[in-house]
Amino acid sequence: MARRLVDPPYLAFPFHMEGAAPALASRSRHIRGQIEQVLFTLPGERVFRPEFGAGVKALVFEPNDTPLWQITQRRLLASLADALQGEVDPKSLEVEVSGDEASLTLSIAYTLAAIGHRESQVFTL
Repeated sequence: MARRLVDPPYLAFPFHMEGAAPALASRSRHIRGQIEQVLFTLPGERVFRPEFGAGVKALVFEPNDTPLWQITQRRLLASLADALQGEVDPKSLEVEVSGDEASLTLSIAYTLAAIGHRESQVFTL
């Protein structure tokens, strides 16, 4: 019973079959998938949720400097708090944006709401 609270099964994203059953993912993998969806979806891309997404793919064409990092950090905090509602404690969300000439690094840390476990993910663009 405790295992199901700590790591319940989720449907894998993208959805696919493993044999006769749908593929499953761990809680950590599920939340990482949700974060990836927020990061790489442009606002307005989803018809019924036009506010969803942070659109970091578009940042490739922007100057990689501190003002961009601050705007990106605020946008990500708002988008992730909305998308991860119920899974992650919104007060625990921490987003750090940094980079150099060739890359942008996004570090996202959070606490799982149900069990209080702290996790972090790093994305480099």
